Amino acid sequence: MKKTILATCLAGAVTVSAVASAEDIIKVRLMGSDLAADIARAAVQSCRDMGYQVAAVVLDRAGDTMASQRDTFARRHTLEIAARKAGLSIMSGVASVEMRDSRDDIRAELNHMDGIIVMEGGIPIRAAGSLVGAVGVSGAPGGDIDANCANAGIEAVQDRLDFAD
Repeated sequence: MKKTILATCLAGAVTVSAVASAEDIIKVRLMGSDLAADIARAAVQSCRDMGYQVAAVVLDRAGDTMASQRDTFARRHTLEIAARKAGLSIMSGVASVEMRDSRDDIRAELNHMDGIIVMEGGIPIRAAGSLVGAVGVSGAPGGDIDANCANAGIEAVQDRLDFAD
């Protein structure tokens, strides 16, 4: 009888210790490649409509390229710059201009890091409140215009981001 009670108690202890804690499994929102491509395409089109040839790069939450679009006459370096602008937004979680303005004290150091550049034109992408990536635009005659085009890319799919679940 004592052995049965002891075995039952030990089995219960094993079962309790095998239950996963909240930190064991983490739910993550990921952006699909079609959504990323639509954001890049809409960002480039927005700048094209204003007469600017740009590149747009969309990074996922880990900073890996999901989509890129370079307009016909945009210079080849615009792709790298756009990706690095988006990289700053991934790292900081805010628009690249906000990071630039709030951390000018370390701007030079940040510009030496791989994958980021402290310039205006990177915008974070959020789906249902979660950071899922960022879009960077480069090639217009000012970072503010790049940022406007990046925002236009996001706005083109905003309903898909708002209702993601």
